[in-house]
Amino acid sequence: MALKQQQQLKQQQRLSPQQIQTVKMLELPALEMEERIKSELDENPALEEGKDYSEEHDDECDTDEEVADNQYSNEDISLGDYMYEDDIPDYKLAEISSKEERKESVPFNNEQSLSDYLLQQLKLSQLSEKDEKIGEYIIGNIDDDGYLRRPLTAIADDIAFMSGQEFGVGELSEVLELIKDFDPAGVGACDLRECLVLQLKKCPETKGTSLAINILTNFFDEFTKKHFDKIQKAMNISDKKMKAAIQAIMSLNPKPGSNWDDSMTTMMNRVTPDFVVETNNGEITFSMNDRGIPDLRVNREYVNMLKDYTGNKVNQTSDMRDAIMFMKQKLDSAQSFIDAVRQRQETLQRTMEAIILLQEDFFLTGDESKLRPMILSDVADKAHYDISTISRVSSSKYVQTNFGVFPLKFFFSESAQTDSGEIISTRKIKQIIKREIESENKKAPITDEELTALLKSQGFQIARRTVAKYRQQLGIPIARLRR
Repeated sequence: MALKQQQQLKQQQRLSPQQIQTVKMLELPALEMEERIKSELDENPALEEGKDYSEEHDDECDTDEEVADNQYSNEDISLGDYMYEDDIPDYKLAEISSKEERKESVPFNNEQSLSDYLLQQLKLSQLSEKDEKIGEYIIGNIDDDGYLRRPLTAIADDIAFMSGQEFGVGELSEVLELIKDFDPAGVGACDLRECLVLQLKKCPETKGTSLAINILTNFFDEFTKKHFDKIQKAMNISDKKMKAAIQAIMSLNPKPGSNWDDSMTTMMNRVTPDFVVETNNGEITFSMNDRGIPDLRVNREYVNMLKDYTGNKVNQTSDMRDAIMFMKQKLDSAQSFIDAVRQRQETLQRTMEAIILLQEDFFLTGDESKLRPMILSDVADKAHYDISTISRVSSSKYVQTNFGVFPLKFFFSESAQTDSGEIISTRKIKQIIKREIESENKKAPITDEELTALLKSQGFQIARRTVAKYRQQLGIPIARLRR
């Protein structure tokens, strides 16, 4: 078939650079936003910290190029500017104006991370420079649970690519064996079985520990499925010895790295919340955590310099024209960044206001059962934004309340209907499932069918597969594995 040229006219929607920058900023949590601003301040000499007082001197700033027409500072956004009359709740939403108060109310954590702790032990091991470098790469690939789930061949390829030095897998294995001897016990394992065996080897030597190592080494699958009778028969051991081995294994930590992140509360204390919502005597107080987001403005010296250069059109040289082009680019970039930061703050505030309005009962009481069913479209309708915008805002953002620190996604849940027609959050059903399983007889754990019947007796018409889905979301195994 012969090649030929043809013209085609079509329209396409494309995001402007300003829109792309704003969208990317929406996804950044508080700490990353601080780093983003610091980076921009370092790279762009036309951007500086400080409030913008240019409105008092507009006549001095006007140029033919209109460079200084739109200078903004990242001022605090007063709450309620974007609320509508039918949205105003019975309680008062007031902003904490003092930044000092915000700094005191926002928690931060200076605790040592798992990687830092392992690197500290590596430095004390008196290794050669080569082995220490290998150890740093290996530790960098250990996840938060304490496992090394990447193969050594892949790590060796990374080292070769990033440093230009090639190391054999044998060399990496030697250093890894040393790391496996570090605290916490079990760190550096590639799977659960190895992790538990490493911990048992560090335990005091008893009949129970030696038998437990044997069971994990040779009958791991049977043990995880709780086929203890098969293990006893194959190893020809008594019930007493079997119970001692099980007790030794059950005392181990399947996630050795969780010592640094052992609970939801500990994890929440390590994040920097983007919002602070406090309740006092039935009044909800809401503020943005902008302690790391300074006021921004366009550099006045750059504006005046551009004014001088553009005003001297007669004696402009090639270097001057290049300087004018450079200054224009930097000024435009600075103004665009200031506008994007301001738009981000405005969007975050309106979104959080909408969530507070929809989840008023929870913020007042802290009772999880009072969370209303809420999906992205509910918040989008209330905040008057697109669903995609709400999705970006709710990603990696946290809110500090009187009852703890929660990710924004915590407040979103699907709805379910009772026999009486009442619409409730699925989180309430999950609470019932969790409560029933926690109080069950472990010798005869409650099955999904029994949970379904129990929920139906309480007015929740839910299928068994839905109950199984909720149970899995709660991280609870099936009845047979809970014995």
